[in-house]
Amino acid sequence: MTRVWKWNRPVTVREVLEDLQQERSIAYTTVMTVLDNLHQKGWVRREAEGRAYRYEAVSTRAAYAAALMNDAWSQSDNPAAALVAFFGMMSEEQRTALRDAVRIAQGPETPEPAQPPDTRVTSTDTGSADTTGTDTGTDTAPHTSGDTSSDTSPDTRTDTRSENPGSAQEPDGR
Repeated sequence: MTRVWKWNRPVTVREVLEDLQQERSIAYTTVMTVLDNLHQKGWVRREAEGRAYRYEAVSTRAAYAAALMNDAWSQSDNPAAALVAFFGMMSEEQRTALRDAVRIAQGPETPEPAQPPDTRVTSTDTGSADTTGTDTGTDTAPHTSGDTSSDTSPDTRTDTRSENPGSAQEPDGR
């Protein structure tokens, strides 16, 4: 599989044999048997080319490693403990790679949706409310970014519903 992944193209038994023979003595039938076994297990696909086959990896080396890790993890009777033990075996470089992978897998962080300005009057405010809908008390909740008031003078808040067409309208359509 190392040769098939390394070359990243369909290969013949003869090509793999010649490459392996640079390192050690190996028989053609041995390479042919191994590639046939990999085909039977679904790790490579093959296509006939004349009297020979061309073998190509079904998945990447990274996907293969991930499948092995997933299989081992899923067989544990305590997956959390298995992960802790696995992380304990990692080098600092591997932990950095893991943090990067988790960040990538989670995708980009999406900001929280914008909320309309706080123009409502609630009974949880610590001050009293007048009938114009303006809060005259001092509430302790932070105001959203669309709030045009200052926290030090809550009576100066303005009704921003007309400025923000997406905000809720009053029953009379305003």
